Amino acid sequence: MAQTISLKRAYDPMDAGDGFRVYVDRLWPRGLSHETFHYDLWDKDIAPSAELREWFHHNPDANWDEFEQRYKKELINSPALTAFKAIVDNKPKVTLLYSSHDTIHNNAQVLRDLL
Repeated sequence: MAQTISLKRAYDPMDAGDGFRVYVDRLWPRGLSHETFHYDLWDKDIAPSAELREWFHHNPDANWDEFEQRYKKELINSPALTAFKAIVDNKPKVTLLYSSHDTIHNNAQVLRDLL
């Protein structure tokens, strides 16, 4: 079975074509209520560590390449990645939700590339 993994900002409207929706940030998206934000799974353990996230946000443009490497290393060395894969592997369509304004440089991009 071929699997499609898409990315979407948490603030974008839910769509029937999203499939299994997974929020992959550690912090709740600002301004969204629990009643209006629709997701099937919120996996905080798959998100970058607080230390890595804070370091990256000090200078995202300059830190992107190193962030990618460090986040991949965190994921590969974490049982959270194996657990996450076990949950999403049997889903034909998965949408990774993130709250960053940057649609290119964010943890969901790195996670999708690793999957």
